[in-house]
Amino acid sequence: MRPSEDRSGVPGAARCAASEGEGFALKTAGPRESDAGALDIRSALKEGMARLRAADVPSHTLAAELLLMHVLGRDRAWLYAHPEERIEPGEAKKYFSLVARRAAGEPTQYLTGKQEFWGLEFEVTPAVLIPRPETEHVVEVALERLGAQSMARRSGARESGATLRLADAGTGSGCLAVALARELRHAEIFATDISAAALEVARRNAARHGVAGRIHFVQTDLLSAFMVSPLATSHSLALSESEGPLTFDLIVSNPPYVARGDAASLQREVREHEPETALFGGPTGVEIYARLAEQAGRLLRSGGTLVLELGFGAADQVRALVAAQGIWVNTSITKDLAGIPRVLATERA
Repeated sequence: MRPSEDRSGVPGAARCAASEGEGFALKTAGPRESDAGALDIRSALKEGMARLRAADVPSHTLAAELLLMHVLGRDRAWLYAHPEERIEPGEAKKYFSLVARRAAGEPTQYLTGKQEFWGLEFEVTPAVLIPRPETEHVVEVALERLGAQSMARRSGARESGATLRLADAGTGSGCLAVALARELRHAEIFATDISAAALEVARRNAARHGVAGRIHFVQTDLLSAFMVSPLATSHSLALSESEGPLTFDLIVSNPPYVARGDAASLQREVREHEPETALFGGPTGVEIYARLAEQAGRLLRSGGTLVLELGFGAADQVRALVAAQGIWVNTSITKDLAGIPRVLATERA
């Protein structure tokens, strides 16, 4: 779900068992300070929640907890098991500094530098879009489609168990590329982004999860670097030494799809802090899909799959532009947990 349509509060908030109300310990005890002026955990959390609530921060309880967990290097269960544990003055100062920044609009994930996706922890910085839970549906649909394809291929020319070649267009933090690399042990993946800073974050995430050796990071606009041109040479990314033109079994993308005109309606956390190149897909937000589908149509093998995350209300338009190209079959739309059409999948005829 893109930020303009996020109805759940903090965009891309880490999945956590936190409730939206005060924790049980906070309801039964008031603030307490030591003689040295250091707060205990109960008092610090209560004060952090109060400051974030006063600033109208969505999911203020969760944000206060995540920031204190980050400062102390502890998990949520530990916080609530040790409500009277003292916080050092330096830690308290750092915590309330982060609370102030969150109250001013900075996303919690940029303050802690991390976000969970597909059960993995990813580094995030202001150079990349914060991974959203809805994007996990792209991974799910891609794996489902590849499973069906592998059954169909077993009697075909492509050897069962052979290396799959995938592309992730606009990789950002690398969450899709890394998740797919973890699931598909024989896959070779090309992850692209127009931002050099985003690719550095993605490289670190690939290394963190042990898949850097199977992901190639390419700075380019969508899939442009792989398009064969009259000037292409044997050293070009568009060509492989053994097979000629580089082709793919699967292409996935969570492209920028917020309409430029919707910028003012975005949450301030998104509008003021997340990268514009990862947010805006053109005047209406769907223009980028035509380019993606055209490039993918030239780069996918026959029967190869294209899987795209969709913006809110874009499903019919994207399905229509894909159909208009006349080269796609078996097109499907998958809804997210909120019932919103979220992922389009289609195959190269």
